Amino acid sequence: MLPVAQILLLLLAAGAAFAADLNPAALLYKSPDQLKWRDPTGAAGINQAVLVGDPEKPGLYVVMNRFKPGNFSRPHFHPNDRFITVIKGTWWVATGNKFDPNLTVAMPTGSFVTHFAKQVHWDGAKDEEAWLIIVGEGPATLTRVEEAK
Repeated sequence: MLPVAQILLLLLAAGAAFAADLNPAALLYKSPDQLKWRDPTGAAGINQAVLVGDPEKPGLYVVMNRFKPGNFSRPHFHPNDRFITVIKGTWWVATGNKFDPNLTVAMPTGSFVTHFAKQVHWDGAKDEEAWLIIVGEGPATLTRVEEAK
């Protein structure tokens, strides 16, 4: 026969396990170990995990981008507005077609940025990783522009 304390402990553990079951019809979650990271085409030094939707198809999408230290995109634009929140590190942003990392402005963790449709910009990470959550309407294409000398 089990002592009362052990029975109570088992009941508490069973209750905690039951409480931890989440109804998939009520919410969807992805823990960090469930994220599927990919290297988007032409985005050296940037990893991306799709959280919601499909950025390559029409409709809402949410992605998490991870810039490795020392990596910047080159001047480009997107066809639709994009809404970005910095969730880790410092992200460095600039506008126009002159690529020079010294011309970037720091966006520390917690910053919110809007990339307006068809407006030239570029961005990246300097000495630390930068993690972003990007929300937009697909398809999320990227058009490179000729860089100024």
